[in-house]
Amino acid sequence: MADLHHLLTQLGLADARSLLQSGNLVFGANGRTAARLERLLEAEAAKRLGLQTDFFVRSAKEWKSVVANNPFSKEAARDPGHLVVMALKDAPKDTDVKALQAAITGREVVRAGGKHLYIVYPDGIGRSRLTNAVIDKLLGTRGTGRNWNTVLKLASLATG
Repeated sequence: MADLHHLLTQLGLADARSLLQSGNLVFGANGRTAARLERLLEAEAAKRLGLQTDFFVRSAKEWKSVVANNPFSKEAARDPGHLVVMALKDAPKDTDVKALQAAITGREVVRAGGKHLYIVYPDGIGRSRLTNAVIDKLLGTRGTGRNWNTVLKLASLATG
């Protein structure tokens, strides 16, 4: 995390802060678009740190929208650790979301909203066959998930 924090500072991204040791960073973007920042961070992390990874950049406004548009408010209140939001590289096609929903063999429930996927794992994530690899393959895009508690902390940190 210290290396990533230092990288952001070197790139001129203001007020970089991390959320624990979770790989989540909040920073000022100086008017740059999310897509441009993702490309920059991915290229610079590879070049300077030897780190091949995806970055998923969201604005404070987007985090507020993620929280406000949660289709699983009851689940979020009752069991936030089993509600996950996946930040996706691209918004999935409706047909791909339907294919993902049809492929679910357990009790998981999935809803999409823009470049985000909301997933309820009533029996826990560890036992689920609905993995990131399955989701990425069926949606045709990459994503990273955070449980609802982390989403709320990121939204709060991002909006100040």
